[in-house]
Order: sequence, then structure tokens, then C-alpha cells
Amino acid sequence: MKKNVGFVLLLLLSVSFVITQTKPDALKEYNAGNYIRAIEICEDEIHVNDKNMDSYAVLCWSLIANKQYNEAEFWANHARKIAQYDQRIIEALAEAKFYLGKNQEALSLFQEYLSLVSLSASRAGLAYYFMGEIFIRQAKYQHADIALSQAVKIEPLKDFWWIRLGYTRELARSYGSALLAYDKALSLSPFLEDAINGRERVKKLIR
Repeated sequence: MKKNVGFVLLLLLSVSFVITQTKPDALKEYNAGNYIRAIEICEDEIHVNDKNMDSYAVLCWSLIANKQYNEAEFWANHARKIAQYDQRIIEALAEAKFYLGKNQEALSLFQEYLSLVSLSASRAGLAYYFMGEIFIRQAKYQHADIALSQAVKIEPLKDFWWIRLGYTRELARSYGSALLAYDKALSLSPFLEDAINGRERVKKLIR
């Protein structure tokens, strides 16, 4: 009898292990760039547990990566009704609104996100980058310079961010500072056409 009980327990543990190992992982699919599959997994998880904030976060990230911005906005707004101050959801909603052209709403959400996290947070640099882009859209170049400078301070290897910093300084007619930013971008990636062209433009203006 004891042998039978032991066998049954071992069998149950084996089945549980197999189920655990084969359970779809939405975050893994998202990180692999399989956004549609990640979306499907998250929707299934939310159907089972509509309070699972991890599922909402990965769902929103995947929708944004798949350029489904309206859907991302919808799900992020829904998730905020469950957990209003979930940092991941606030940042995702800000991104969705950015891509939808809702600049002021996006800006307020990025500011809210940054008020809740430290500069070491995984998306702090990205939030500052998006804020810089919003300020460029609004022709607030000094504000854009401040935001983008903070972005590259947090993540100094982002060559495109350095290009955008150079561009906003160029627009603000701070040509010496713009040249420094373009040079930094080229030190990271020597063949970036936008950085090469920007560098040539401001060199002529400095002369």
C-alpha cells in the first residue's frame, strides 16, 4: 500500500513538473520578439485571472511593440482601474499615448512614472527619451535638451538618443553642444548617416 501511495505521489509530481515546464511564457515570447504570441498568452492568462498585473504589463508592452497603440491604450486604462499606481502600466500607457500623438497626456504620465521610480528603473531612460521627443514636437528645445541629456546619462550607449540630443541642440542653435552630441553618436556607431549629416551641418554653421 505504501509503495502504491509513493508511486501515485511521484506520478503527480512528474505531471506537475511537465505542466510547469510547458506553460507558455509571455515575457519570454515578448523578449524573443514574438509579440503576437505574447499577446495571445497574456489574453489567455487574463481570461483565467483578470487581476494578474504581470499579464497586463506584458500585454501592453507587446501591443506597443506590435504597433497596436489603440489596443495598448485600452488595456492599460483597464489595468489602471485594478492597480492605479502600477509603474509598468503607467509607463506603457504613456508610450501608447505618445505614439497616438496625445502629447500632453503622455508627458504627464511619463512624469508620473518618473516620480514613482528611481533612475535605475529599467525604463527610466526611455521615459526621459520620450519626454525629449514630446518637447521637440512642441518646439520646446531647452526642455528637450534637459530630458534627452538625462536619457543619455542613464543609458549612454544609445546612439540614436545622442543623435536626437544633437538635433534638438541644433534646433536651439547651440551648435557647439550639438557637435559634441553628434560626435558621441559617431563614436558609438561610426556610420550613422543622420549623425554624419548633422555633424556636417553644424560644422558649417560654426564656421
